Amino acid sequence: QVQLVESGGGLAQPGGSLRLSCAASGFEFGDTYMSWARQAPGKGLELVSFIGAASSITHYADSVKGRFTISRDNYRNSLYLQMNGLKPEDTGLYYCVKGVRISDRTSRGQGTQVTVSP
Repeated sequence: QVQLVESGGGLAQPGGSLRLSCAASGFEFGDTYMSWARQAPGKGLELVSFIGAASSITHYADSVKGRFTISRDNYRNSLYLQMNGLKPEDTGLYYCVKGVRISDRTSRGQGTQVTVSP
């Protein structure tokens, strides 16, 4: 059974930083693309970033490019998202996703809340 547990969210000031973590289990993590998605209040789900199984491929949404960095540790079955230069529009519920089909609820964790406010 796929289990994804996000942590590291919280309240940050504009310009601040947060690091999200995701602990994965129940599948071959080292063979799987992984993604971060987010849902802002009143908006749809948005792909933030994805990373290939061997970390050789990464992709970022234009809105976070240059500020966020995705990474993974295949020995620890863990996924990370370093978020710098946070903006109020980064506020939302951030999900760890197995694969890149962010709309598949069975491939997402419960999410961790990120709030960016003065």
